[in-house]
Amino acid sequence: MKRFLLFVSISVFFSSFTFQSIELENRKILDDKVEILLPKDFGLMPEDMLNLKYPSANRPTLVYSDEDGTVNIAFNHTSSIASQKEIDDYEKYLVSTFTKSFPTASWEGHGIKEINGRKVGYIEVTTPAIDTQIYNLLFFTDLGGRLLLCTFNCTVKKKPIWLESAKKIFNSLVIK
Repeated sequence: MKRFLLFVSISVFFSSFTFQSIELENRKILDDKVEILLPKDFGLMPEDMLNLKYPSANRPTLVYSDEDGTVNIAFNHTSSIASQKEIDDYEKYLVSTFTKSFPTASWEGHGIKEINGRKVGYIEVTTPAIDTQIYNLLFFTDLGGRLLLCTFNCTVKKKPIWLESAKKIFNSLVIK
């Protein structure tokens, strides 16, 4: 019994360090057309880090990040035409694309959800990276007749700390 109580005490002690509270605040982005909760201490990713993490021409419009760039929330207001009617088709297309691009990915879910009166598609998947696994929560809707892609990602090591906040961020999306 003493060993069990000692184990519980040690577990509670160490979990207090592991599961820190993440403070979110409401922010307006993309010319005030989008409102969303973002971590209070996140800022725009510096240009040099953007170039390393997103070297392609399809770089997101905005990327918010923690200081070391291991947790990111990216927004890409694409040139692809989109409306509420097409969100289901985009969901099917993106699931197919991820399945082909990442055949070893671990799927946690995908579908369509109504958030603040709008259809929002989502994909929740863990994908391989060079030296780790990356948890991705991709969600998307239309904005001004074009597709808006939003992506929360972090290493799987940080997922237990960030999962609840990622879901809050996803569920806070407001399109004006």
